[in-house]
Amino acid sequence: MTSQRCKGARDLLPKDTARFRHVEDAFRRSCLSWGYQEVRTPTLEYLHLFTAAGTLTPNMLSKVYSFLDWDGWSGERVVLRPDGTIPVARLYIENLAQEAIARLFYVTNVFAFEETGKENRERWQCGVELLGSPKSTADVELILLAVEILRSLNISGVEIQLSHAGVLKALLKELKLSPDKEAALLSQILDGNWQVLAQTGAANSNADRLLSLFLDLRGESSSFLENLRALPQISSDLKSELDSFAEVASLLDVLDCNYHIDITSTRGFEYYTGLCFQFLVKQDRIVSGGRYDNLVPLIGGKSTPACGFALYIDPLIDLVEPEVRQTKEHRILVRSETTMPNVTKASFELAQCLREAGYVAELDFSGRQSDWRWVITVEEKPSSFIVIDQIQNQKTEASSIANVIDIMGGSA
Repeated sequence: MTSQRCKGARDLLPKDTARFRHVEDAFRRSCLSWGYQEVRTPTLEYLHLFTAAGTLTPNMLSKVYSFLDWDGWSGERVVLRPDGTIPVARLYIENLAQEAIARLFYVTNVFAFEETGKENRERWQCGVELLGSPKSTADVELILLAVEILRSLNISGVEIQLSHAGVLKALLKELKLSPDKEAALLSQILDGNWQVLAQTGAANSNADRLLSLFLDLRGESSSFLENLRALPQISSDLKSELDSFAEVASLLDVLDCNYHIDITSTRGFEYYTGLCFQFLVKQDRIVSGGRYDNLVPLIGGKSTPACGFALYIDPLIDLVEPEVRQTKEHRILVRSETTMPNVTKASFELAQCLREAGYVAELDFSGRQSDWRWVITVEEKPSSFIVIDQIQNQKTEASSIANVIDIMGGSA
């Protein structure tokens, strides 16, 4: 039979969904305990929200699902949201801009066209946005929140990589390129082509040395950045961005949070202005985020410092194993071979009482077999039940629902 599932789409089977829910529950639990509040945004947004002053790169916009939303003879182009942060920034502008600090989180899907169909076109993520704080402590808060979430999911072997969009953009200014060339170069870097920097000729030898130095920028402490700041050829703009980078790194040092500095580690940071970070497990990116102080004013709001991150559910589904809350010993099949009204009524009442007692009770009127420990047969004669313990290979007759629960409790 030919598959009817759309190319690039994914079905979540019961086991996958249990893992999805496990990730979502751990994420929501941590966010709430840190003082974040949950929001949801529409799947449809206006296209201009994502084209405003270059909030998304041309390459990303080429993958957007968009169509005209007709209103009489005029219409506006809408999209299936390709990004989670920009809709939340819009929500903030329209509803929460009066708040000094807004801590928001969400679980959402985003959409991107991928022509081969080998990658998911619908991607699920858990997102966190902290709006209103310019402090480096806000960036550190997000990183530590992400660390806590992954720790609660028992994810091991996590590598944290730090980069800085402000440092990169200041470095590009050192190259003294024309505005068109600089924009074209930045667009390629945003798409992950860092090699293009090495092929770019600088206006002077100092800039060439800086370029080479920063492309090889690797380190594991703030002192590494402090040494760079001391270089005589560093401009005031570049030094200011390095100061910002070093401040976050030094706070992470104090908090014993391990990381690697790699200026080339981040891609797709079109609206980021400062620190960028990503979490990797065996080279798979499971978290990415950063500071985006210019995004809110770009889409029509007042100047608002902000930062956030996305935790990617799709790769995490393959890394987590949810705790089994109900074992076979706590799952019960309530079975009857007749649908006579009095038997049906007794079956539903028994199942309800078992659920209230903390068991998982499934009804069956077809006589199917089960490998669960407990099978309870509801008899036709009033208030009569056969309790079968399949582990102990015992059958016990019970005269009431209370008696059923007592039997099971005594055998647990």
